Amino acid sequence: MAKITLGGNPAETIGNLPEVGTTAPNFTLTATDLSPKSLSDYDGMRKILNVFPSVDTGICAASSRKFNEEAAGLQNTKVLCISRDLPFAQARFCAAEGIENVEMLSDYKDGSFGKDYGLEVTQSAFSGLHSRAVIVLDESNNVLYTEQVPEIGQEPNYEAALNSLP
Repeated sequence: MAKITLGGNPAETIGNLPEVGTTAPNFTLTATDLSPKSLSDYDGMRKILNVFPSVDTGICAASSRKFNEEAAGLQNTKVLCISRDLPFAQARFCAAEGIENVEMLSDYKDGSFGKDYGLEVTQSAFSGLHSRAVIVLDESNNVLYTEQVPEIGQEPNYEAALNSLP
């Protein structure tokens, strides 16, 4: 489990991120149009998984905006923003913010993504939500880069994530 903080208060996750060099676990999440999306739907593309607790918090919104800006210039790369928000809230956020270059995916049904990727928060006010993390995958779903952000209220290291792309 990862030791993290929320507003300086101790928290932790149920596990650890997939290790660099391993194959990422498959997932099935829900898109904003309520269709199921699995990791295999993005085979042949590089992926940046931008994982966060909720689009309704300032830092989560900021990370979505930043990756939206960066995604416009990335070739053969999909940025997937993943949270436990309802798909309706994700769609509303994207419409209000003009977010068009990233894809929002929801883990609202059973939280299995958060569990399988070791990101479900425990021991905090955000228990049951996902911690803030970035995972970069190549075209074959091999893990190239991970960052478990140590304080949920901090932004991820965008530059390091983007520079990990081959």
